[in-house]
Amino acid sequence: MNGEELELLKRLLEIPSVNSRDNEGNVAEYLTRYFSDHGIQAEVQKMDETHANVIAFVPGKNQERTVIWNGHLDTVPYGELQEWDTNPSKAVEKDGRIYARGASDMKSGLAAMVYALCHLDQEPACNIQFLGTCDEKKGGLGAEMVLKEGKMSDGQWILVGEPTGMKLGVAQKGCLWLEISARGVTSHGAYPQEGANAVYGAAEIGAQIKAYVEQSTHPLLGSSTAQITMIEGGVANNMTPDRCRAVMDIRMVPGMTREMVLGKAREALEKLKEKDSRFEADFTVLNDRRAIEISSSHPMVKLLGKELREAGYEEADLGINFFTDGSVLDRNGERDILLFGPGEPSMAHKPNEYVEIEKYEAAIRILQKFAADCGQE
Repeated sequence: MNGEELELLKRLLEIPSVNSRDNEGNVAEYLTRYFSDHGIQAEVQKMDETHANVIAFVPGKNQERTVIWNGHLDTVPYGELQEWDTNPSKAVEKDGRIYARGASDMKSGLAAMVYALCHLDQEPACNIQFLGTCDEKKGGLGAEMVLKEGKMSDGQWILVGEPTGMKLGVAQKGCLWLEISARGVTSHGAYPQEGANAVYGAAEIGAQIKAYVEQSTHPLLGSSTAQITMIEGGVANNMTPDRCRAVMDIRMVPGMTREMVLGKAREALEKLKEKDSRFEADFTVLNDRRAIEISSSHPMVKLLGKELREAGYEEADLGINFFTDGSVLDRNGERDILLFGPGEPSMAHKPNEYVEIEKYEAAIRILQKFAADCGQE
């Protein structure tokens, strides 16, 4: 390493790309220029004035096979600035770490992939397509646009550079945001028995969904989870609410699907109506990211595990509770997805977010070796 890898990371960290606030397209533009400066074909896929993807392609010896590398361009907000010891918008190098918002999640993984591709010692064993996607933190619009415009290669393997702390992310929870729009009957607050309280109705449906979801477990991911994260309802202090909107955040282990959750929601509504036929409810899916799992014996897992051992790291499987663009890029579960990156998952979204420089540089070397092999048999 000659220091350029750190300059790339620091530059990316200092391009503001907070989701829903900044122009994520600036990151796409910068990376496109970086790829082009290193002789790699790249393009900006613009969605609107503040959103764009970067797509690059590196041809390999085996032209019949492509592996897809993916990373997202956006970050979460800084949070309370007084909780930071450094300026989150500036890359600060200190004690073997680089601090900034996005240092772990996931501009270190993004930079490692880009630098590795731009500094290969030899032609990769197979084609590698790089997809730098915008809006991962919210709606996954960047990944959706890649699919909509047919920009993704037909590669079977997808490597996602999310923070795994140099472990192998072989399982990832799915995410379902479910809106419950409950309707009841209003009444005077002094006579609640004459009404049908929509807030209680939504809460009861939510409780039944939660109890059902949390029965499903996974050896790496633990149990599925469900909670009401937003609730709106009521007209006045002295009126029984006849409308309630609640949103549930449901994190599903592999094997659980949106259809299963929606089925339980409808069942819960029917049970509620058996108590009071005046209740009604509609269910709307606001976000649907399927759960992901890859076998520990998969060639991609075995190859990266070998490279990790040779680099002095423990080969350990990791379960990821947060969602990624991997579940968007492989909506139908037809591809093999593995998560691997130098960032620390425990530091994501927190004040004083950092990445360890040693892990960042090791990830670059491992990715370069991965490209040289591509799991060719």
